[in-house]
Amino acid sequence: MNKWLAFDLEIFKSIPDGETDWKQHRPLGISCAATLLSDEPQPRLWHAADKSRPMSREEVAALVQYLIDRSTDLFDGYSILTWNGLSFDFDVLAEESGMHAECAALAMNHIDMMFHFFCLKGFPLGLDACAKGCGLPGKTEGMNGAKAPEMWQAGEYDKVLEYVGQDVITTLHVAQTVARQKGFDWVSKKGRTNSIRINEWKPVRECLALPEPDNSWMSEPWPRSKFTEWMK
Repeated sequence: MNKWLAFDLEIFKSIPDGETDWKQHRPLGISCAATLLSDEPQPRLWHAADKSRPMSREEVAALVQYLIDRSTDLFDGYSILTWNGLSFDFDVLAEESGMHAECAALAMNHIDMMFHFFCLKGFPLGLDACAKGCGLPGKTEGMNGAKAPEMWQAGEYDKVLEYVGQDVITTLHVAQTVARQKGFDWVSKKGRTNSIRINEWKPVRECLALPEPDNSWMSEPWPRSKFTEWMK
């Protein structure tokens, strides 16, 4: 049985509507995060003692240390799971904790299911689309990562904590379902049903060694370095 640790975070600062380059607005701060071990029933929620402010460097560093400890064979040996954690969550985590080298190592050794999909197909896919393709409920209705900072700053802490908690539950369930089915279906934006075969989830370092897919049909394909450039 796979020992997995699903991880997700929400940023504190709101990004203007229509803005696609979130990096122009950093530092973003972290309002909250969630972790879920595959052999535990409920997520662990992380946030500042005073929820009206972002998590402090020390509070974020404690989260990083937790991820290190749980993913170290000497301790528990869990494999960390994310959906797009390589280019987002671990990038933000590195800046907010000041533990750049540690976060880069965690990012390279963890399983980013979205990045694995990207390396096979050449384009990204949302967690919600994957979850629904697996026959799972998907993300919290009416919520998304863009709304979370606004809701947090409006004092709707419980709703955002429920959202981030549900995201790690969905992330874990997607990993388990795909591992069992050896793949999944998803519906494209054009309404077409597609399928992909994934025999086992690979960590980022192994995904980077996969053959490049045929993306000759794309006008501006994303390079894999787009996901890892923050590590430099």
